[in-house]
Amino acid sequence: MAESKIITFPQVGDVLFERSYRAKHIIISIKSSSKIRIAVPVGIDFEKARKFAEKKEYWIEKQLAKFSNSTAIPILDTFTGEDLIDRKKYLTKRVDALSKQHGFKYNKLRFKVMRTRWGSCTAKNNISLNILMAHTSKKLQDYIILHELAHTRIKNHSNSFWVLMDRITGDAKAINKELNEKYTLYK
Repeated sequence: MAESKIITFPQVGDVLFERSYRAKHIIISIKSSSKIRIAVPVGIDFEKARKFAEKKEYWIEKQLAKFSNSTAIPILDTFTGEDLIDRKKYLTKRVDALSKQHGFKYNKLRFKVMRTRWGSCTAKNNISLNILMAHTSKKLQDYIILHELAHTRIKNHSNSFWVLMDRITGDAKAINKELNEKYTLYK
């Protein structure tokens, strides 16, 4: 079992420090307002990791504030039966409409539950969308769809990708920020 310890910080509360055999650097991950984990690579002692986290306490506080202003989307309580079918049908029609409207072409479309991302687009232009997006507003659903459709042309998040997204959505980075501030995918 991995070595671990909990250290309480004045501003952020309990932080789990856990030995990681995979991490190459000290990594801070925040899963919710109550789950802060520091991955401590082999070869770095916990005291050094504690000092690192101490220096990052203000940043951790800011990240925690984002969680308090967001809506956690329940992973386990998704959709069942007819409701799931209806939502998939609606989103499929929306993908088709937006791809036609903006001249995008995609290969296959599938829906699945993803814990950390809203969608993905493969090199072959197969798009996967997180069915949990159905919990968001229509505006944000369209943004997620357009984001993945834009990846059928530009496979990265370069400046040209954001220029294309701005042309399509008006202010892509502001909408992306709204999505990330309003909704949290994981429990």
